[in-house]
Amino acid sequence: MDLQLARQHVLITGGSKGIGLACAEAFLQEGARVTLVSRDPANLKQGADKLNTGADRAARIFTVSANLRDAADAVRALEAAEQHFGPVDVLVNSAGAAKRTPAAELTPDAWQDAMQAKYFTYIHMMDPVVKRMGARGCGVIVNVIGQGGKVASPIHMPGGAANAALMLVTAGMAAAYGAQGVRVTAVNPGLTLTDRLQEGLIAEARAGGISPDEVLARSSAKLPLGRIARPEEIADTVVYLASARASYVTGATLAMDGAVTPLI
Repeated sequence: MDLQLARQHVLITGGSKGIGLACAEAFLQEGARVTLVSRDPANLKQGADKLNTGADRAARIFTVSANLRDAADAVRALEAAEQHFGPVDVLVNSAGAAKRTPAAELTPDAWQDAMQAKYFTYIHMMDPVVKRMGARGCGVIVNVIGQGGKVASPIHMPGGAANAALMLVTAGMAAAYGAQGVRVTAVNPGLTLTDRLQEGLIAEARAGGISPDEVLARSSAKLPLGRIARPEEIADTVVYLASARASYVTGATLAMDGAVTPLI
């Protein structure tokens, strides 16, 4: 199946590891050109090295270090990416993660930090990109958000609130820019085998007075599919949503939690 992504410029925030890195690999397999944006230059180099496995891949990978909490730095990264590969055809937002914190340990600063870490890291890149896409009359944005915005968790309230806000923005931007040829969609992963999973296990273990391994075992047992998702499985869905095969999908947020929270 030709997803018509060859030579497309795909900018991936949080592209140096986890789901973002898996997305980069999947887009490269489809022949796309990929810009990775991450705060840590060392992580960017490590991620790019993992991706650079083929003869033509080096020419299709570009990296930019940026702090996406800073709107000006996000624009600087976008400018650098477009100078290198041309206009962004697809934006995948996967940067930033709010720290999981037991309710009793929350402070006003923790709530504010969660919005900066998860919500504004997305908004600061989405805002300039969607306007440029609208002016050109085409483009796709896929937000990798998280099921915490649909289901309240005592250890993920600030991050869940940021996720819920991003879900609303996804639907709102889809409606606002659809007439200009821009699609905006999202996926909500549940438990996925990334470094972020370990942080969540530790927070839940503190809240419940048990070990992280026990939290993991209990969580896996609750999943109807009987296992935790792999980053590559999330990436495959992101690539489909970004492709011409999903040309009438916009404003939708797809749950990818293995039906552990069967919501309509």
